[in-house]
Amino acid sequence: MKENRQRLIVEIITNNDIETQNQLLDALEAAGVTSTQATISRDIKELRLVKELSPRGTYRYALPGTEVTNHSDRLRSIFRECVVSFATARNIVVLKTLPGLASAACSAIDGMEVRDLVGSIAGDDTAFLAMRDDEGAERLCRELQQYI
Repeated sequence: MKENRQRLIVEIITNNDIETQNQLLDALEAAGVTSTQATISRDIKELRLVKELSPRGTYRYALPGTEVTNHSDRLRSIFRECVVSFATARNIVVLKTLPGLASAACSAIDGMEVRDLVGSIAGDDTAFLAMRDDEGAERLCRELQQYI
């Protein structure tokens, strides 16, 4: 039973953008499998599912290792989808995004090994990237220019 449920979970998240455990429960029920939130939570841990950024800018469950890991591909995808502009203010890079997508941009950039990035913070449509120094901020902006 557990193996069948977990196999079905993998099939569901592979073929659908599942953002929450409730959506996963609903999809399982639609497939004829009744479960509880606690059981689904354990299945997610056992399957080592991760949340990845979808092309729509939302997060979805995925199998580990299936998320986009190439630095250039991730940046290009994020910038094409949500970044409107960017600029430096000394050692800070300020990103302007479409409404609601600053957090997604920060999360993806935080997950990459961006040289000289100290940290980031996001609002609704604005993100601040703290760089180690002014040169690091300028270097990041030159790199980002390639993706817009």
